[in-house]
Amino acid sequence: MKNRKRLIIIVSVPLLMLIFILVFRTNKDEYVLITTNVQRGKFDVQVFSSGQIESENKTNIPVPEKLGDRSLRIWGLKITELVEEGTYVDSGDFVARLDPEAVQEQIKGVQDELDKALSDLQDARIDSNLNLSNQRDMITNASLDMEEKKIIMKESVYESPSIQKKAEMDYDKAVRKQEQEKKAYVLKKKQEENKVERQNINYRQLNERYEGLNGLYQSLTITSPKAGIVTYIKNPWGITKVGSEVSGNGAVATIPDMGNLISRTFINEIDISKVREGQQVNVGIDAFPEKKMNGEVIAIANIGQSMPNSDAKVFEVKIKVFGEDPDLKPAMTTSNIIYTNTYADTLFIPVDAVFENDSMQFVYLQKGKITRQIVKLSEANENFVIVSGGLQEGDQLCLNEPDHPEEIPFEGMDIYAEIKKEKEEKEKKAEQERQDALIKRNPVTPVASGMVVNPVSR
Repeated sequence: MKNRKRLIIIVSVPLLMLIFILVFRTNKDEYVLITTNVQRGKFDVQVFSSGQIESENKTNIPVPEKLGDRSLRIWGLKITELVEEGTYVDSGDFVARLDPEAVQEQIKGVQDELDKALSDLQDARIDSNLNLSNQRDMITNASLDMEEKKIIMKESVYESPSIQKKAEMDYDKAVRKQEQEKKAYVLKKKQEENKVERQNINYRQLNERYEGLNGLYQSLTITSPKAGIVTYIKNPWGITKVGSEVSGNGAVATIPDMGNLISRTFINEIDISKVREGQQVNVGIDAFPEKKMNGEVIAIANIGQSMPNSDAKVFEVKIKVFGEDPDLKPAMTTSNIIYTNTYADTLFIPVDAVFENDSMQFVYLQKGKITRQIVKLSEANENFVIVSGGLQEGDQLCLNEPDHPEEIPFEGMDIYAEIKKEKEEKEKKAEQERQDALIKRNPVTPVASGMVVNPVSR
């Protein structure tokens, strides 16, 4: 009896395993079609994008004004301390500190130059006094010589005519000599004054630079001009942070106006043609999924940008965010839904129900038998697409391909012909517009023979 039960168990186990395998293989090989229906109703054309909260208006926290003074010969200073981004500061609170080493080095160099300039100025004044004193002595000597020659000339009246003539000539020479020395003194005085003034100007400029450097040194600690949240400055070449160099008229950070926010986003080149200024936007805050805010497109870039490691182009779009929320902070990520168009009553189907080959788009329409129905499509959103030809409300469609799709016949070749014709007309119109634009830029030019030459290159 025991042997019989053991035999039954030995035979049953493989049999059950074979049945399980056959059932499993049958279920695995069975192909199930997933279907959906053509719907009619309101249809919103939407563009989805991620963005970042920014302030439309912001207050810069500037570098010291004296850093912009070119006479100080300091073109930039590094940031050695900077409060963390997102820190709330009050008016007058510490924000940043700039590296003092470059300023200290300049102050020391200018101090040495200033000492030398003061010494040169004093030497110039002493030399000027000596030179002018010598020049005055020369005038005095010339005057005495002239008086002496005058006396000799008077006494020569009792001498021969030749001696009288010589005495008269000596006196004339003495008079001219005195006049020359007086004129030379005037010129020498002007020359000495200019030399002293040059030294004085050099000293004054160095002193002004020295005072300016000291003023800059005293202002290397930067404070906030108003209360708010500190936000780092983002440039095309990076973020201004500790170690970054700032220059005159620059800023170390900004304080955004949190009551005037925008979401800065980038839309791909496929969808950008749908986006227009004034379109309404639903703005979601990723950090607070329960928060939903309204917005509006206020600016669209005219020039696209390349995505990193990709040939795709994106266009910057700014979305005005309405309302205020104390929880919002700069650089928070947003999920934006831009409503580009709305149809009150139209036919639409899931985008997953649309298939295509090299020349046409079609659906698998199930009416007793399955056919490949060519369709004419219009605008789409993330999940659905509008059908403008080939289907009716309630038609049943397959969301996945049936077995042997290449054997299923096409229906709606008239729709394909219509689509092809419209495409050709559109291309023809675009070509005509291109030619018209070329002619407009290069108008025809008459020649001497009366013929007309079109300069547009072929």
